[in-house]
Amino acid sequence: MQSKHISLSPANLLFPLALVLFEFAVYITNDMVQPAMLQVTREFLVSSSWVPTSMTAFLVGGALLPWLTGPLSDRIGRRPVLLFGVAFFMLSCLATYLVHSIEGFIALRVVQGMGLCFINAVGYAAVQEAFEETAAVKVTALMANVALIAPLVGPLAGAALVEIAPWRSCFLVIAALAGFALLGLWWKMPETVVPEQGRQPLSQMGADYLRLLKQSRFVLSALCIPLLALPLMGWIALSPVLLVRDLGMSTLQYGLMQLPVFGGLIAGNFVLAMLADRWPLGRSVWLGMWPIVGGLLLMLAGVLFATEPVWLMVAGMSLMSFGEGLSFGVLYRFALMSSPVAKGAVSAAMSMLSMAGYALGIELFRLAYMAGGLAGFACCSVLTALLFVVLARRTVPQAMAERAAPADYLPLELQGQNS
Repeated sequence: MQSKHISLSPANLLFPLALVLFEFAVYITNDMVQPAMLQVTREFLVSSSWVPTSMTAFLVGGALLPWLTGPLSDRIGRRPVLLFGVAFFMLSCLATYLVHSIEGFIALRVVQGMGLCFINAVGYAAVQEAFEETAAVKVTALMANVALIAPLVGPLAGAALVEIAPWRSCFLVIAALAGFALLGLWWKMPETVVPEQGRQPLSQMGADYLRLLKQSRFVLSALCIPLLALPLMGWIALSPVLLVRDLGMSTLQYGLMQLPVFGGLIAGNFVLAMLADRWPLGRSVWLGMWPIVGGLLLMLAGVLFATEPVWLMVAGMSLMSFGEGLSFGVLYRFALMSSPVAKGAVSAAMSMLSMAGYALGIELFRLAYMAGGLAGFACCSVLTALLFVVLARRTVPQAMAERAAPADYLPLELQGQNS
């Protein structure tokens, strides 16, 4: 790792801004393309049942490579791996002009989804290493706000674009965004690790992952992240059914109801960025637990007792997302630093645990909704939040104590040297 952190200056912010532009391009590949899927199925003469397969294929691609991209960046450096990933993603978007069947299109969606593997396992690890701890948390929180624009503008932009241009033009726009991100990263991204001189065998990669999975503190810290995010992920996945089908809202009304929910998340990230210098790292997580649990209890009360539950549901999810914004950047940092294993491997393991948690959690939310409707969804959200609180109360105090008295919490390797 580099010995000196870079300062939080406007010039140095160009690196995380270029990274978040790439992140935005990858995310919008899903949000912007879904409105065009009916055109895709018509062109390829297949049924509309292929529409959700596009998103599934994209997420499958995102789960394929984190195990490799993180450790590879430990071996040869963060910069070459991330630059390759951005260029690879850009070319995969342009390749849509070469596909002429639904099978080829879905295969390409898997390839495009691999862009997700370079964001957390390589890009965010580089941000955490490039900046001092408090600055890294602030930068991560602000980057999250920019990335959140994708689910807000993507569907609208995609729907508008396919009205005036062929559906492949969506991928052309996304490739252009990735191209700008590539130029920015090439210009401003620092190398945050020193490539290994005597490179360890690839078997060391498996040993690192096994070592991480044996560290209960790391596993619990990493699992806090999907548990924190699952109520909002479940809302994103099921709110079209909850609001449009069950509560009879129009598509426009459904879209407007998302604004306060994502607005709460953005507000929480901004508050975290403002308070990171003033509060001990971790205090915002304690504060965030109150709106998380309180908001979801409010949603449950609305579902059970209100004649028009939609307003309490949206208010409750907005409070919950505000608490998530206060907590996410800090929890990511705590999990990343909870193990002495190389940070590329740690970040990749976090990404894989999160993906597994999201996949399992969203399926549980779906089953809860099928069994209990709105009440089932709300109950599942509350239980997930309570489980998050239980795990966070075990992991956050130790991370805060380490930062208050670092000499008392040496890594095991250093403890052995000093004994």
